[in-house]
Amino acid sequence: MHIIGWDIHSETALVGPSGRVDDGLPIALGPFFTALLELKPALQVNILIWNFAALYAAEREWNSAGKFTAAGRGRIHFCLDSSLPLGSAQHQKIVVIDNAVAFSGGLDLTIRRWDTSEHLADHPLRRDPHGRPYPPFHDVQCLVDGEAAVALGQIVTARWAAAGCPQEPCEPVEGDRWPASVPAGARLIPAGIARTEVKTIVSSGVDEVARLFEASINTARRLIYIENQFTSAPEIAQALAQRLVDAPSLQVLIVTPTAHSSWLESQAMQGGRGGFISPFVSAGVANRLRIVCPRSSDGKSSSAVMVHSKVMIVDDGFLRIGSANINNRSMGADTECDLAFEAASEDHRDFIRSLRRRLIGHFCGLGEDAIADKEDDLLGFIDRHAGSDARRTLQPIDPDGAPLRAVTDIIQPIADPKRPLNLENTARRMWTVRTVLAVAGTMASLMGLALAWQYTRLSDYADIGYVASVISRHAQSAFAPLFAVAAFALGGLVAFPVIVLIAATAAALGPWIGGLSATAGVLLSSLLLFMIGRFLGHKRLQSLLGRRALRVQRHIIGQGMVAVAMIRMVPIAPFSLVNLLAGASQLRLRDFLIGTILGMAPGIITMAALGSQIADFAKNASWSNALLLGLTIVLWIAVCLAVQFVVTWWSGRRS
Repeated sequence: MHIIGWDIHSETALVGPSGRVDDGLPIALGPFFTALLELKPALQVNILIWNFAALYAAEREWNSAGKFTAAGRGRIHFCLDSSLPLGSAQHQKIVVIDNAVAFSGGLDLTIRRWDTSEHLADHPLRRDPHGRPYPPFHDVQCLVDGEAAVALGQIVTARWAAAGCPQEPCEPVEGDRWPASVPAGARLIPAGIARTEVKTIVSSGVDEVARLFEASINTARRLIYIENQFTSAPEIAQALAQRLVDAPSLQVLIVTPTAHSSWLESQAMQGGRGGFISPFVSAGVANRLRIVCPRSSDGKSSSAVMVHSKVMIVDDGFLRIGSANINNRSMGADTECDLAFEAASEDHRDFIRSLRRRLIGHFCGLGEDAIADKEDDLLGFIDRHAGSDARRTLQPIDPDGAPLRAVTDIIQPIADPKRPLNLENTARRMWTVRTVLAVAGTMASLMGLALAWQYTRLSDYADIGYVASVISRHAQSAFAPLFAVAAFALGGLVAFPVIVLIAATAAALGPWIGGLSATAGVLLSSLLLFMIGRFLGHKRLQSLLGRRALRVQRHIIGQGMVAVAMIRMVPIAPFSLVNLLAGASQLRLRDFLIGTILGMAPGIITMAALGSQIADFAKNASWSNALLLGLTIVLWIAVCLAVQFVVTWWSGRRS
């Protein structure tokens, strides 16, 4: 058995709508494989998964390889594919069994994918392993045998070899291996495979996915039906719009999710959706296009359906099911695999026609025959049905709800590239007049705010006594420390004086709780602005510095922690600005955080110990309070010198 995918999870439930199994094998994927190996002594299981970017770490199973192989007796081989260039992903989703039957489509064997075709707004079995519910989920996978299965077996073997993973050859098993529980949709239907393969030093790229989209669109005469997770590839939009112009009777129905699972996907893909619609508007054919999202309601609650499938049906003669999205990266940056079927008989056309009607019908809560009766005015029916009280509908998507264009321009070159990332070229493309003004404006705003808190009427609100009195109002609450930490995070965004916040927190909450709250607040505020700075400037600085400067920077990067600590002790710029500039440099996050803790520790310790006296001096100036304040400054300097000595000694040991 060969499994290749974007992700896999050992606790994936292999269970139908009943929630029960009838074969005596475990429900969870990992234990299922272990039991299967005991039943089949000759079975070998090969699992290849993309060695994902850190961005997806929170979504992945920890130590997935170990959980599959621990009880595999050496017969489960787990490989992480790290062979692809930066910015590319192994996105094919294929399972090949004995080179005799094979699955391919949009579905990974991972969690948060299970659902039934009813897509109920709430289903008791639609829970992840932690018991958390997730929205209705829609996907489509195709099962093939014969020559198509052999061809998919060759693809997974090549992918396995490209990843540098050892494997044993497998010859196709003779005989009919089709599972009796699965009715075959079509027999002897001509099939093809379209791939995207990334160009590398040792192999040429493959762009069959993009070319098949163009070729199949150009044959359409009556209806193009598409299900896809993303719609952000401008070339596909232009091809569809031009075909609508060339074929006056053609209509296009696209089913896609209204939102995406992460902020990054939303900014890049939903932002690209606005550009996707533009060619239809410019060509004057938008009235024959519908981009809709499925929605399910049970009378009490309503939920959008997550569309993860990648399906395309052209008229009654062409069907495509696979892994490729209609976005830029599926055309050239990721590995993809789509199965395509072309009708060669009336039975084949009946199958493709029936599948399209069943897919549309199940989104609308209607049977195949009901959709057949509506096909003369399909888009009009979709519009009317969306406004009805039906529990399942296809709702129009508002393109005006897309993210800000400026944000999309920054994120899309990285999140949805047409080719693997060349960081220097990408950064150079991103370094436009607009982004220069955005970064410069951010820096100037922070500096202006820092000056405003000191020299304008805002200084009344930056008084230690005033801030301490505000925090004191919540001092008796169990959430007082969280309130104080939130104040640091908000204050950092508006360049509020951090020393004032530290002193006021210590004065209001006491030395221990106040000191710990101030430490957490300083770290959260620093991290937030550091990440903003990294997002805005890291790649651009790489491009601007040049290779020689980058080599010098790498040579001295070990001193980054020392530099941060020194700047924190003797601030030469506002706290917020330092955080932002640090993020926009090559400084490692670990060094930044350690340097921040070491550099801010003297001030936090001093303020925590004498916070009440400082606040009292701010409210009631007197000689005794002035003396205490003087002693505080002396203590602060002494602690700073001690920390500087420790930091310098530690740096020397690291060198």
